[in-house]
Amino acid sequence: MTPIFTPYIEIPELERFNFDVVNISANKVQHDGYHSWQYPPEEIDKLRDPSVKMLCLVNPSNPPSYTLAPEVLNQLVDIVKNDNPNLMIVSDDVYGTFVKDFKSLMYKLPYNTMCVYSFSKYFGATGWRLAVIAINEKNVFDDSITKLSEADKAELNKRYSSLSLAPEKIKFIDRMVADSRLVGLNHTAGLSTPQQMQMALFAMFALLNDGSYKATMQQTITDRLNALWQTTGFTLLPDPLRAGYYSEIDIMVWAKKFYGDDFASYLKDNYEPLDFVIRLANETAVVLLNGDGFNGPAWSVRASLANLNKDDYLKIGTAIRKILDEYHTRYQNR
Repeated sequence: MTPIFTPYIEIPELERFNFDVVNISANKVQHDGYHSWQYPPEEIDKLRDPSVKMLCLVNPSNPPSYTLAPEVLNQLVDIVKNDNPNLMIVSDDVYGTFVKDFKSLMYKLPYNTMCVYSFSKYFGATGWRLAVIAINEKNVFDDSITKLSEADKAELNKRYSSLSLAPEKIKFIDRMVADSRLVGLNHTAGLSTPQQMQMALFAMFALLNDGSYKATMQQTITDRLNALWQTTGFTLLPDPLRAGYYSEIDIMVWAKKFYGDDFASYLKDNYEPLDFVIRLANETAVVLLNGDGFNGPAWSVRASLANLNKDDYLKIGTAIRKILDEYHTRYQNR
């Protein structure tokens, strides 16, 4: 489901996997030209085809930073119930704590969903890789293994034979742990003891805290997001589904709204989308990522709200608007 974290685009294309990839695009644009960053029904309906075996998503998304709308969740439930019951879902929920009343797909579709989560974002420990993977005790992954051909089962039993006298009984999640260290180093697989202790402390704090920490984190992100947009002159529409950990700004939307379709066509015809982020870095020392690297709109840019002070985002917003206005000056001086 795109736009999405860039490595998730690249991994399925590796020769080791070489998957046939179907993109499900959050291309829904509202009547007033604003992105909603949600998925139209016709995009989600691609999953009704049972030849689609696995769905990969980040929820809330990265970089748009929106959680799935209730109607999208309901459509996914309907698809699994009626059309594609063996669909395997891998959901990266790392930004869920930044959305009020967030519910994972694991809550809606526990049998089908594998949940990936990290404490790193919520507790400001990015880079520590304090992550977990969870699946339901009864799940589509284990059941799919039992339905493999005898030849495939024999191949798998050989792969995991060093772990058990009955390798066919090894759970899928335990196979994942072993595979992370090429099976042979299973005894060193998983997280280190210091990492596990840190995660335990974070988890205990989250369980015992009265909710004030979560409210503070959500408000901090919101304040930074509002500061970023405030000085661009762009309009940030209210949306309860927004996490706000990142912000994806489609420069082309604002080129049209401020200066018209003719100027937007001039931009497309005379510049590559990457030109905007390069000029932004060269002229203002503001480094943002280009949105098309995430399979987002070509002229979009992605800013992280995780790592700077509120006043810094005022400066970033000013810089974004400065570069857009400079393009318009060039357009006028043709």
